[in-house]
Amino acid sequence: MSILKNIHFVNPELLGLLLLLPLIGFFYYLRYRKYFVALRLSSLQALEGITSWRSKWRAILPALRACAFVLMVIALARPQLTLKEERINADSIDIMMVMDLSSSMLAQDFQPDRLEVSKELAIEFVDKRPYDRIGLTVFAGEAFTQCPLTTDHRVVKEFLANLQCGILEDGTAIGMGLATAVNRMKDSPSKSKVAILLTDGVNNAGYVKPITAAEIGREFNIKVYTIGVGTTGDALTPVSRRSDGRYIFGLARVEIDEPLMQQIAEMTGGRYYRATSAEGLEQIYDQIDQLEKTKVEVTSIKRYSEEFYRFAGIALLLLILEFILRYTIFRTIP
Repeated sequence: MSILKNIHFVNPELLGLLLLLPLIGFFYYLRYRKYFVALRLSSLQALEGITSWRSKWRAILPALRACAFVLMVIALARPQLTLKEERINADSIDIMMVMDLSSSMLAQDFQPDRLEVSKELAIEFVDKRPYDRIGLTVFAGEAFTQCPLTTDHRVVKEFLANLQCGILEDGTAIGMGLATAVNRMKDSPSKSKVAILLTDGVNNAGYVKPITAAEIGREFNIKVYTIGVGTTGDALTPVSRRSDGRYIFGLARVEIDEPLMQQIAEMTGGRYYRATSAEGLEQIYDQIDQLEKTKVEVTSIKRYSEEFYRFAGIALLLLILEFILRYTIFRTIP
């Protein structure tokens, strides 16, 4: 299907000749009735069971001509295959997305929950950064790199789509999550390094303090944008877990350590955002996208390859085949 998207016609108006195909079919129908008249017999009992494979397959002859006509019209419209090349000269940005996977991310103040909305909008953000290296770090009570920095955004989006709570020990180790992302970017030669830290809680786990992780990030010129996710007041949140792994929900107060998030952002030259709705989170990602734009110079070179000869050649072969069959196997007596 991708090949068809790259085909265009130099003379597309000639494709209107295909409208003549029904008229040609009607002409052949009248000619058939003229040369093959119907005979009325009192009974067809004597002819029952008498069939001929030639009579069955003779219908292929007009079909071959019709296909040849269609292919010749396409050839006249002069199809061309566009071969596009791009030369890109850009200083890409390294972006590590640091996602909270604590159980509170299943809170239902976002629909269907905070995690699903965060995943969807993160995927949209990745789509807007075609020339950047993007990676993914996740954390709860512990942290690890889900996907290292890569330009293969398809892989990043697959990892994002498959994120779920419960794969890590529960808790909110903000410092561990940020430190893991910093460790992945510290040796990168990129001139611009960014971490987007998204959480909905208060640091309560891990052996690396969030401020310590931010100080390390500052030493390696890593800018951190922090996002607090959650409405104000109470929200329907997992409060415990059954033996079968299912969560029990109840109303709990939304607690986000906003002073800490602001301090991390200010220390590293980033910004802190509070998302109280899906629309608000979408706007935050849009703002970060605008703030972290790369200067990209793209030179497009288009080359065209003529494809009409393929259609004309196949049409000629069909006509030759039809001619041979008509005057050999399917030959009729005038």
